[in-house]
Amino acid sequence: MSVMSKVLLGLALTGTVVVGVGESARAVGPAPVAVEPVPVTAEADLAHHGHVSLWERRLGVWLVSENHGPSHVSQATVRLAFSEPLAGGQELPPSCLWGSDRVVVCRTGELRAAGAAGELALDLRTAGSPDEVTVDIGTVWSDGSTDRNPKNDRHRVLVLATGDPYVF
Repeated sequence: MSVMSKVLLGLALTGTVVVGVGESARAVGPAPVAVEPVPVTAEADLAHHGHVSLWERRLGVWLVSENHGPSHVSQATVRLAFSEPLAGGQELPPSCLWGSDRVVVCRTGELRAAGAAGELALDLRTAGSPDEVTVDIGTVWSDGSTDRNPKNDRHRVLVLATGDPYVF
């Protein structure tokens, strides 16, 4: 293969060939691609803190959701997943609903930057008499905002049937 053929092959592989000479030269190649601007999403730092207690087939969960900012979140949803099934027929607060016999999902309400929502208190009954329950707490929806610090809104708590509060 001659040197000229190698140069032309190399230019063809790069996708750009210059046609002509001097000021009238123009590049021939792929058409420019329009780039859409990337939408900017709000950033929030949600956190859930509280405690869980287990005693005599009863499970108490007390939770406060906070937003350390910088952006306001109009609504968020926290999921509480239990390692043991909960007894059926229990009423939940109006902001919560059943996901299954082991999952409760609750709205936090409005979370302003550097603000907290009201306390959520759940008084639940277990289906059996467990010696311990593991509770997974985590944000499942945050109004489309991003959270660069998800460590403070996800917790796993081992709760022994002692009646003691296990803090998260």
